[in-house]
Amino acid sequence: MKHALTLLAVALLATSQAAQAQSTDARVDSLLRRLTLEEKIGEMTQIDIGAVTRGSGSSTKPQQLDSAKLEEILVNRNVGSLLNVAGVALTPAQWIELTTTVQRFAARRRVPIPVLYGIDGVHGHQYMLGGTIFPQNIAMAATWNPMLVRRAGQITAYEIKASGIGWNFSPVLDVGRQPLWSRFFETFGEDVYLTSVLGTAAIESEQANPQADIGAMLLGVRPLPMLGATAPLPTRQREQSSVYVAATGKHFLGYSLPYNGKDRTTAWLPERQLRELVLPPFRAAIDAGVRTIMVNSGEINGVPVHSSKEILTDLLRGELGFCGVVVSDWEDIIRLQTVTHVARTRRDAVRMAVNAGIDMSMVPYTTSFIDDVLALVHSGDISEARIDEAVRRILKLKLDLGLFENAAPDAARLANAGAPAFQAVSRRAAEEAVTMVKNDRALLPLARGTRILVTGPGATSLPAQH
Repeated sequence: MKHALTLLAVALLATSQAAQAQSTDARVDSLLRRLTLEEKIGEMTQIDIGAVTRGSGSSTKPQQLDSAKLEEILVNRNVGSLLNVAGVALTPAQWIELTTTVQRFAARRRVPIPVLYGIDGVHGHQYMLGGTIFPQNIAMAATWNPMLVRRAGQITAYEIKASGIGWNFSPVLDVGRQPLWSRFFETFGEDVYLTSVLGTAAIESEQANPQADIGAMLLGVRPLPMLGATAPLPTRQREQSSVYVAATGKHFLGYSLPYNGKDRTTAWLPERQLRELVLPPFRAAIDAGVRTIMVNSGEINGVPVHSSKEILTDLLRGELGFCGVVVSDWEDIIRLQTVTHVARTRRDAVRMAVNAGIDMSMVPYTTSFIDDVLALVHSGDISEARIDEAVRRILKLKLDLGLFENAAPDAARLANAGAPAFQAVSRRAAEEAVTMVKNDRALLPLARGTRILVTGPGATSLPAQH
């Protein structure tokens, strides 16, 4: 009887999820029919918050939102996504004011569609004063503790969501095997399996509703993760119909392995190396249900990834089965013209990227992407079916995030940011990350009263450590 009840519960859950998915698809179809072509392209456009602010910005006087710029960007041009912070970390009150104002302008559109706000919360909510900060990924990997990564993901998602942010550009799934690369510390290290396990732990914890665990942590009834906790890689999951915060697997594909060590340059990757060392963490992330993928800013074997249909469509969607949103990295589409010179003009670069499989362009300062795509559709160089395909994915993500029902920040929950219980998890991670390679001359344990010199340009610099 118990077995039968379990099967019935599973069947009912599957039926409920299927019905909800059908309802979401119907809402997406309805929205698409109401949008003009230009409004659809606006949904594919992501703009930096600095494009709608005024002032130079400082720690004592942050940049202010500019109503005229907000009107132009959000209402007149229908831009679907904003990102970043204007110059300096904001207080909780400033975040509440910012995201509330943004959504108020979005509600004034001809077809009111909420803005999807994104941020690089790669090791905590570091763009908010008082937010909980965790060790960088390379240190989290040194803990060998997926449960700590899960706790960090839950806390980060909780604080980001409460700020009115629905999209986190995290985790980094690039394997760290090029020590010359300046962003090596953002990786989970050299091990493919460990990167896969910790990456999926971060994704699952950010995208699932953490309220029960967060509440228990705040009440002090949920113990900290045990040292050495392990977790298997996920099997392929059905895409969840609701998402707490959208995680991002980045940077697809081969970003962390530039041949010369310089950021955003060419990686030379034979097929076997690409499939054995680079691809597995992304495959695991897609199996875990990651909702967005950010693209490698550089090249693989001389081909810019932003222009590669073979990588972004044939491999990512055809072989791996990814069905979420693909976003460019910072200003990377125009780089097809200005840096790699595979495109003759800016418009040609846009044509290549959209047809390769980019759904959203992190432009990030102007609305030129809208004008270029509009002209390319009219000229027949991009099909309107391709636009509908991209916008359908974006609208579905916004619906699954619940933005249409409530895109507002939550001041009550944001008041818990940086709570002692959250800081305890961060401290635990820092402690478990400490690794002794060799106890030369019996240095450890340290005697009480021992003084330690911490030196270097980043020793007391919060920006350097963030």
